[in-house]
Amino acid sequence: MAADGIFLATPPEAGDGIRLAVKDLLDTAGLTTTYGSAIFAEHVPATTAESVRLAEAGGYSNVGKTNLHEFAYGVTSENAHYGTVPNPLARGRIAGGSSGGSAAALAAGLADAALGTDSGGSIRIPAACCGVVGLKPTFDLVSTAGCFPLAPSFDHVGPMARTVTECAALLEAIATEFKAEEVGSLEEVAVGVAWLEDADPLVADRVAAAAARFPRCRVLEWPQPEIGALFMREVADVHRELYAEQAELYGEEIAVKIERCLAVSDAEVARAERARAEYSDRCLELLEGLDLLLTPTLACVAPPTGIGDLALRERLIANTLPFNTLGWPALALPAGPAEDGLPSSVQLVGRRGADALVLAAGTRLADALA
Repeated sequence: MAADGIFLATPPEAGDGIRLAVKDLLDTAGLTTTYGSAIFAEHVPATTAESVRLAEAGGYSNVGKTNLHEFAYGVTSENAHYGTVPNPLARGRIAGGSSGGSAAALAAGLADAALGTDSGGSIRIPAACCGVVGLKPTFDLVSTAGCFPLAPSFDHVGPMARTVTECAALLEAIATEFKAEEVGSLEEVAVGVAWLEDADPLVADRVAAAAARFPRCRVLEWPQPEIGALFMREVADVHRELYAEQAELYGEEIAVKIERCLAVSDAEVARAERARAEYSDRCLELLEGLDLLLTPTLACVAPPTGIGDLALRERLIANTLPFNTLGWPALALPAGPAEDGLPSSVQLVGRRGADALVLAAGTRLADALA
């Protein structure tokens, strides 16, 4: 498949090493980095993001900067300035966002690993839509230095690949404190299962079948956080000055969202901050006696293009944003074909710092589902 719509810039010469696609939210010295925005169309950073630097030092070679939703604030990767990222699995379906180009590069065979960012699901949503693997690590496990922020206390940089093993290998390169581990079998892992009732029928069936691979599992009533105002205030703080100066260069859809963010009140933010703390305590209580949580990554398969982020956003982040709120590691991996023959995806989630367990269980689960 042609790279049209996937890469925004490529190095003049391909280096040796594992082919790495880099989301164009991450700075690369000497190579155009747009952040998906017309404002930065000619921006060439002087330094390289820490995650990219570590990946390159670990044997990966940047083959291109990948297209994304504008400023990473969206779930479709339909970019008003640089075009819609195609889904290599299904023409006319979104690649997901905001790391859509990274997922598409993997699905199209244009890269062997990829770097994405995730503030509300932006690694896991495109991984689900494109049938690949993506990990949102524990908050701050991977440095965000050199990454344009969206909502800083929700922002994560993480690995994407076609297999869980390859995803773990990239995480080892970019997270100096991470060490992979193994689990002997899925019988060793106790999981809670949530949100199947909200998923489309075939997606629910696939994720239920994945859950059944864990002999020790039980259904949980897992709540949703009420932290939207806090997320929006953080977005507003990032964009307040830039939007005031160059609002005309923002795409229409993101401008609507920025205006909404700027209108959030201090009282709303204070309530959301309290809700976030209460949510963290509640979720730890719910997971007591269990190792991991298992959910659908998305309640549906990749939606058609043209619907737009404003219409799709609430449903597509429902199962992913909670774990940005918590800062917990969350892994998306393919769970088999569902509606319209498109891939479903299962999400494995652990407590803060349990990245190695999440990936080890994910490896075993992927093997069992193969």
